[in-house]
Amino acid sequence: MSGYTLVIANKNYSSWSLRAWLMMKATGADFKEILIPLRQENTKEQIALYSPSGLLPVLLVDNQPIWDSLAIGEYLAQQFPQARLWPKDSRVRAHARSISAEMHAGFQALRSKRSVNMKKRETLPPDADVKREVERVEYLWDEARAIADPGDFLYGSFTIADAMYAPVVSRFVTYGIDVSKESRRYMDTIWNMPTFKEWYEAALKESWVW
Repeated sequence: MSGYTLVIANKNYSSWSLRAWLMMKATGADFKEILIPLRQENTKEQIALYSPSGLLPVLLVDNQPIWDSLAIGEYLAQQFPQARLWPKDSRVRAHARSISAEMHAGFQALRSKRSVNMKKRETLPPDADVKREVERVEYLWDEARAIADPGDFLYGSFTIADAMYAPVVSRFVTYGIDVSKESRRYMDTIWNMPTFKEWYEAALKESWVW
């Protein structure tokens, strides 16, 4: 059996680390966790010990690095087919990959203007760019649930797509973003996941602040 080590950044701030961590947890596999806090004097040097890109997260498989959250998810989906990290139906799977890739590459206003901060609570009305992206997220969530088997997650059961959008749920909660009842129901599903709760509770205990 392969030995897995997931190298992540601060749980309070790191959206990409959360994504990879939720995927890893969904496999049920044992893994070691290394947390490197960002914005410290030795952060760059510490990350360089594990990450060829200089970014986190990184999954080490017998010390071989896999970097980038989506690449980590693809690897885990192949290695743990029983976890069903992608939907079984090819059409639905294509949709899940599409919305995951869109999150991976887009939503720059949400990223820059509504950064992840698990501890923070601030009612901050969205500007036009953020509002447009919030509406796009809600549209994708509705579309996913419309084409998938019934269930609490985007495609019935938990998939990589849910991991990709989990930090968005956090952002919506942090900044008091107004959403539809259906979106709120989905957000509650993510927020009440035992693994998400575990991450959130650990984030609350962190002392790093900026």
